[in-house]
Amino acid sequence: MDRTTTISWIFLVALTVVTLFLSGIRQNYAALLIMIVAASKFLVVGFQFMELKRAHPFWKFLIVTYVVILTALLSI
Repeated sequence: MDRTTTISWIFLVALTVVTLFLSGIRQNYAALLIMIVAASKFLVVGFQFMELKRAHPFWKFLIVTYVVILTALLSI
C-alpha cells in the first residue's frame, strides 16, 4: 500500500473509534454527529479507494451533493 492509502485507512479506523465513543453519548446531537462521521467515511472511501479523485468533476459534485442532501434529510 502506498502512503496515501495507509493514511486514509488509519483515518477510517480513527473515525470508526470516534463513532464508537459517540454511540455512548445520550445527548440529542449524538445521532447527528454519528451521521456526519459516516458521511465523512463515505467520502474518504469514495475518493480514495474508488478513485473518484480522478473522476470527472460532474461525478465529484454529484457524490458530494448526494451525501450532503442525504445527511440533511436524515437529520430532520
